[in-house]
Amino acid sequence: MLPSSRYIRCAGYEIHCTEWGAPEAPVVIAWHGLARTGRDMDALARHLSSRYRVICPDTIGRGLSQWARTPRDEYRLSFYARIAADLFAQLGIDMAHWIGTSMGGAIGTVCASGLFEPQLKGRIMRLLLNDNAPRLADAALERIKAYAGQPPAFDTVMELEAFFRQVYQPYGWLSDAQWRQLTETSIRRLPDGRVTPHYDPAMVQQFTHHANDYLIWDHYDALDIPVLCLRGAQSDLVLPETTAEMLTRGPGMRGLLQVVEVPGCGHAPALNVPEQFALVDGFLSDT
Repeated sequence: MLPSSRYIRCAGYEIHCTEWGAPEAPVVIAWHGLARTGRDMDALARHLSSRYRVICPDTIGRGLSQWARTPRDEYRLSFYARIAADLFAQLGIDMAHWIGTSMGGAIGTVCASGLFEPQLKGRIMRLLLNDNAPRLADAALERIKAYAGQPPAFDTVMELEAFFRQVYQPYGWLSDAQWRQLTETSIRRLPDGRVTPHYDPAMVQQFTHHANDYLIWDHYDALDIPVLCLRGAQSDLVLPETTAEMLTRGPGMRGLLQVVEVPGCGHAPALNVPEQFALVDGFLSDT
């Protein structure tokens, strides 16, 4: 099944998303990571599309969505939640499951808590955090800040693909075709003709102006829905001591949290192989 490509107005911006599956099917929101695009979710969305309507947005400043006019104020979780609330309204979504990789998991957490957007409280039924947690490792955040604001540029697409293969090696196994698709769906040309990752470098202002934006224990503690945390076994962003703390508070304290380590991956599992599909399927279908 091929997805449809849609452009919708959310929080005053044109937001792009791909949509898979039948319009009347149960909804899954699949939200990508910090410097990526919604097309990273293609393999998972294709797998789920026979049973679910899968919506894969490009966050503001990424992929084919508009870039922020005021980066300092709009590249932050509270504004992403406002975009998500409008996305629910514009697409006629009443209830949905949420699968979020890294930043996408943090967006799902703050949406499900309802602390930023009260109209979303109770409308996210299940939350899957793909290598995301309410506290992220300081060393990994410093690494992200160092590269995210200065995306590299290359003369050729193949050079960019080689770069992606290196920096995203922690994703785990991807086929050659998947590496090529990852590259071609997250690339833009600069005025000088070189190619670079398809995101606004100013999105790094989330870290420089909102240093604790990803410290979201208050949102996590407010969750009363089932949560699955998939931690890449070699992740440097989500540490074992953090997932241990998650089990003692919020949905963990209520018996609603599962933590599963994904072998062969760091930050973050690509959600593109049968073993990872099975984890998603089991979680979404568990009643």
